[in-house]
Amino acid sequence: MPAYTKPAESYARQLVILGGRGLIIADPVFAEHCLRHHNYYRISAYRFALTVHGNPDQFLPGTTFEQLWALYDYDRQLRHLVLEATKRVEISVRSRWAYEVGHRHGCQAYESPAIFSDGVAHTKTLAKLDQELGRSSEDFVAHFRRTYGTNRPPIWAICEVMSFGPTSMLYKILSEQNLRQVIADTYQLDERALGSFLHHLNIVRNTCAHHSRLWNRKFTITLQPPISKPPALIPSLDPVPTGVPNPKAPDKLYNTLVMLAHMMEIIQPTGGWRHRVRELIVAQAFPVSSSMGFPANWLTRPIWLP
Repeated sequence: MPAYTKPAESYARQLVILGGRGLIIADPVFAEHCLRHHNYYRISAYRFALTVHGNPDQFLPGTTFEQLWALYDYDRQLRHLVLEATKRVEISVRSRWAYEVGHRHGCQAYESPAIFSDGVAHTKTLAKLDQELGRSSEDFVAHFRRTYGTNRPPIWAICEVMSFGPTSMLYKILSEQNLRQVIADTYQLDERALGSFLHHLNIVRNTCAHHSRLWNRKFTITLQPPISKPPALIPSLDPVPTGVPNPKAPDKLYNTLVMLAHMMEIIQPTGGWRHRVRELIVAQAFPVSSSMGFPANWLTRPIWLP
């Protein structure tokens, strides 16, 4: 296997490379500032939408560094909006999970293998929770350890240190379908649709948290959209469900944003999240929506109406 021998390039040289590929750099000072604080390799990953088809090293005629930067900055703003929504969903779902499971099965129910359908997944998730408790600096964790001699506080406290992964898993493997449905009813969803969405959303959340490219990403773990309820949501999805599961769900971001918009309307109805997403996408000079899996008539679908 050949060794990688390319040398590290200076910022000035990086600008020369971009210019040699046809990128117009009218303000080298601004461009170098962007490279200095955001990394050439990171920014250049956004060039593929602005280059000649089949030749990612040749920019389309007339493409400017400002256009490349605008696409990069758009993705940053989109990640911030999606991360804001995933945090709201995470807090809401784990709160509802703790309330319903705790009232039905007791304060330490999450420790009991009897209420979960997958013993291996349950054991692994408890191990992750123990790690999160060990890293936690929350006063209540030390209080329960000191006062009650336990490293695992009650369910209404443990949910405050659960990350998205354990939240999604401990909902998914609840053995009682009606208990999962009680939680899903909060969001007017079928329990299978909520479980699928949470599993997918954990991947989306990690993408945002690690500052990775989001806007045109293809996801290998997709969500299976709701197929019947709530009725008002169905027309906004793409493709519009026909009453049977779609065996190959779309792998772009559109349906994720629709589901987040629906959830945010329930969790934070006065926040205007869906309007902010709509405004961000409409404001882009570069046509971003098609690369995100948006249908051509997305602005007329109910979830995006003003």
